[in-house]
Amino acid sequence: MNRRQFLAAPAAAPAVLAQGRNARPNILVLIADDLGLHTGAYGDPQAKTPNLDRIAEEGVRFTHAFCTTASCSASRSVIFTGLHNHANGQYGHAHDYHGMHLLPYVKPLPALLKTVGYRTGIIGKFHVAPASQFAWDYSSEGRGRNVRSVAERVGQFLAAAQGGPWYLHVGYDDPHRLRKGFGNELEHPGVVKNVFDPDKLRVPSFLPDNAEVRRELAEYYQAANRFDQGVGMVMDVLRQRGELDRTIVMVLSDNGMAFPNAKTNLYDAGTRLPFLVRAPGVRGGTVNEAMIHFPDIVPTILEWTGAKGPDYPLHGRSFAGILGQERPAGWDQVYFSHTFHEITMYYPIRGTRTRRYKYLRNLFPELTFPHASDLWASPTWQSIAAAGDSGRVGRRPAAQYLHRPSEELYDVTVDPDEVNNLAEVPEHRAVLETLRRATHEFRKRTKDPWLINDREGPFAHLG
Repeated sequence: MNRRQFLAAPAAAPAVLAQGRNARPNILVLIADDLGLHTGAYGDPQAKTPNLDRIAEEGVRFTHAFCTTASCSASRSVIFTGLHNHANGQYGHAHDYHGMHLLPYVKPLPALLKTVGYRTGIIGKFHVAPASQFAWDYSSEGRGRNVRSVAERVGQFLAAAQGGPWYLHVGYDDPHRLRKGFGNELEHPGVVKNVFDPDKLRVPSFLPDNAEVRRELAEYYQAANRFDQGVGMVMDVLRQRGELDRTIVMVLSDNGMAFPNAKTNLYDAGTRLPFLVRAPGVRGGTVNEAMIHFPDIVPTILEWTGAKGPDYPLHGRSFAGILGQERPAGWDQVYFSHTFHEITMYYPIRGTRTRRYKYLRNLFPELTFPHASDLWASPTWQSIAAAGDSGRVGRRPAAQYLHRPSEELYDVTVDPDEVNNLAEVPEHRAVLETLRRATHEFRKRTKDPWLINDREGPFAHLG
């Protein structure tokens, strides 16, 4: 599908869309901060996420949904713009001294929806700049860890919408880590405190199994449960106000869990994420195996709402037409682009993933892979660093984690932790060259400014 033709996609979209222009659906986006596939709906038996699981039962669960960069601000910028971060200008964090922001030409989704009469709102964590380009009708940032307050503010937004169509983006702070933990020691009005036993948890294979990791995992699961409770509160508000059957609800996370090998990395632990869609007219309990990534969100919402896209090509395509399908053809590859996290964390990576293989191009392999400040200070990383030369990040030696080659190629079907690099294995040369070329063409197509570095050196022949 041509990227300029996504509005002409076949309308296997929610039945509410077939009721005429005066029945445009409401759009609610609920986004967790640093939540991986740790929910019951995604097969994690130790998670307590009944509200997310209910949404999966009533809607569509995507099994292969990916962010394009595992960093908060940059990832959210892709969700709002339909452009990879290297093209929209939000290369890394928006807040504090980092100061990165969208380029002036970019028209984010809320501004586009306003042109067709949508009331737009942001509650909780925003983390993209500048706010002036979004022109929110309602803005109540902050307090994203107070999930009861979030639900109350959702009610206030709905009361002011006065029956017209609306788009509301709700950003939670959970289960993002704080410098001293995951916020579980704070007061959380209206929240049931569900504590997890570190000794009974199964540690993911991409992390070391030690006391420090287990303690942090228990804190992480508790914060994820608090997010789940918050989602339940918001869904209750929709039901009480009679809005649920007129609203398309999307639940996702910006990137994977705040642990090594996950957040700030383009390995699956950092990029393969929960993605649930509850939409009127779509069969509940659908499991959709399409490979989608975050640039697809804006084209999809534009199709649902009938809004016109910007006057430049978007980097994704609408999945509205395949929402209720299980194994749609032609959805078998996604792309990645990571540049910064914090301003001190420059480590640009580009890549692609198919059903079987992951290819990553580290643009400056001479650099040591940097740490987000909260990850570096975490007991998990400090326990790895304390082990010195014998330290391991799961099955990956710590030295291999910190010092990476220019190219990485993994067969994710047999190596899900992406440890055995096949880039130098002769039997995989054809795959390497195919995915290397695909990544280069993706970078050309999306006008990656970092392509200038390929004019000389081993990748110059790609053109």
